[in-house]
Amino acid sequence: MEGLLRQVDGYCERTDFSYWSEPVNAITNAAFLIAAWLLWRRIRGQDLPLAGGMCAVLTAIGIGSWLFHTHATIWGAIADTTPIALFILLYIFAANRDFWNMRLPWALLATAGFFPFVALTLPLFQRLPFFEISAGYWPVPLLIALYALGLRLRAPATARGLGIGAGLLCLSLVFRSIDMAVCAAVPLGTHFLWHILNGIMLGWMIETYRRHMLAARLEG
Repeated sequence: MEGLLRQVDGYCERTDFSYWSEPVNAITNAAFLIAAWLLWRRIRGQDLPLAGGMCAVLTAIGIGSWLFHTHATIWGAIADTTPIALFILLYIFAANRDFWNMRLPWALLATAGFFPFVALTLPLFQRLPFFEISAGYWPVPLLIALYALGLRLRAPATARGLGIGAGLLCLSLVFRSIDMAVCAAVPLGTHFLWHILNGIMLGWMIETYRRHMLAARLEG
């Protein structure tokens, strides 16, 4: 229990362990909530349960990140990262089932393949200068880009959407990675831009899924 209560200071904006020591990092988590709300409105009445689940998890991402950037504890970090992992897995499953038309057992098996994929690619990013700071996240835009490449002939519009998502995530990861490096020159840091761009990116990924599903229904 004591380990969960241990406090963490890993961001430029934080100067002490008071609740409001990261006001901008905390408040910009609204980007996740706004994106979830906007996409929830867009999918309403379209019978897209997985997209609805993504919106719910996106809301949890915003809440979890708020808790981490205010409480700055290990339990807050868990509340922050767990919904992110759930969103990744849910989206991969949705992509496997609906982009690739896999049957349920194969879609689940391919989703589980994310873990060996990370195990194989993570050491590469950990060895690269600059990339090692956010090494745990870089396999994700790589995987999105691979899905985009694979879908370019099968579903070109979806592939373009995924490519845009991968680009947005790479840009947001840059701002996440340079936060401490630019701290002396920019006391506010750049982590808040990770939140804003990530909110846009995750909302865009849900929108890409929504558009694919509606297009598939028209073709069917």
